[in-house]
Amino acid sequence: MSQLSSRHLLGLEDTPESDITLILNTAETFSEVIERTIKKVPTLRGITIVNLFYEPSTRTRISFELAEKRLSADIVNFSTSTSSVKKGESLRDTVQNIEAMKIDMAVVRHSSPGAPYFLTNCMDANIINAGDGSHEHPTQALLDMFTMRRKYGRLKGLRVLLVGDVKHSRVIRSNLWGLQTMGADVALCGPSTLLPREVEQFGCDVYTNLDEALEGVDVVNVMRIQLERQQAGLFPSQREYTNLFGLTKDRLKRLNKNFTIMHPGPINRGVEISSEVADSENSVILEQVTNGQAVRMAVLYLLSGRKEELA
Repeated sequence: MSQLSSRHLLGLEDTPESDITLILNTAETFSEVIERTIKKVPTLRGITIVNLFYEPSTRTRISFELAEKRLSADIVNFSTSTSSVKKGESLRDTVQNIEAMKIDMAVVRHSSPGAPYFLTNCMDANIINAGDGSHEHPTQALLDMFTMRRKYGRLKGLRVLLVGDVKHSRVIRSNLWGLQTMGADVALCGPSTLLPREVEQFGCDVYTNLDEALEGVDVVNVMRIQLERQQAGLFPSQREYTNLFGLTKDRLKRLNKNFTIMHPGPINRGVEISSEVADSENSVILEQVTNGQAVRMAVLYLLSGRKEELA
């Protein structure tokens, strides 16, 4: 079994193709484990993992917890609402006190971009980025790529459109970097007010017209419109956003024949995507959730350095 080039997973912008391929291939093995009657292997027995979630999460947190439990790791769940953070304790002091309890790995979600990188200078534990501000969300992108590869048998040459709040979406950034590394043809689409100033540096096609962007696309990955951003007036109204950028059944005719609809969740039904499309036979939204466990099991296993049989 090969090893990853880094002992942390902080993002996909600089992650080599060999690492991504190794994670996806390893996830194939673990996908079989989670289909068993007994969904548990002793692979990470004796490893202690702390889940440091400074932001709310449902899918990512539960997915990591299940992945850890199915690998037989010992788990510590950290919540800011019941911690000394409420008393003013700094991030550095919090994690150094936790590491003093002899933990081996840390899964980190934080509102500040770069927080997982910062922790690599504070801790000896392996760090996994579970989302840092508007920067990156690498395991979400990996599970998205895993889902695409399982359907098409490849990533190279696929035309993938990422739709939504490009400016603030960490999922879009991780998908963009990862898919480009794997040879996919990536395009972005969103309102001009939700495109970053440096968007031309991403090296891909950029659209502000969804109907044009959908032409000849294999995979559409629709991002949640962050309604909390609406207070900033970045688009006039939810209704206008839906009219211009909502993925509806009528718009699907522009896609390639064997198209796929994706969404990382949570979904604002009737805003960025209609229920009819989200629940259609071409949607793999729930498969993404299932695949997330296998991918996260693969990441945890590979970063642990364990050499035992996977299953």
